[in-house]
Amino acid sequence: MPIDHIAMYVHDLEGARDFFVRYLQATANDGYHNLRTGLRTYFLTFGQGARLEIMTRPRMVERGDEPVQTGYIHLAFNLGSREAVDALTTRLAGEGYEVLSGPRVTGDGYYESCVLGPEACQLELTV
Repeated sequence: MPIDHIAMYVHDLEGARDFFVRYLQATANDGYHNLRTGLRTYFLTFGQGARLEIMTRPRMVERGDEPVQTGYIHLAFNLGSREAVDALTTRLAGEGYEVLSGPRVTGDGYYESCVLGPEACQLELTV
């Protein structure tokens, strides 16, 4: 079965939305706000495949800040070419985002870099 969407909580909902729109060509819906619970969300579409739901609410519990922990660890985006991986990695680094690794060829044959995006979300940029 195909995955419909993946969700993540963020503190800065509009900032996260703007990041994915600006750097990864996401299209955002108009958003949702539940006045009773305070939940606010956007669904982000990336052409085809699964969508990303970003969410915030008034009270959230913080995760640990260890880069390697159980559970969700990164989102991978296929950019289509090594040149696109290099260009976006350079652009993000130049705009203050931390590059954790790469660009490089991994042991399993991917060409990728890993960058810390909004709210320490690890993003894998790959071909």
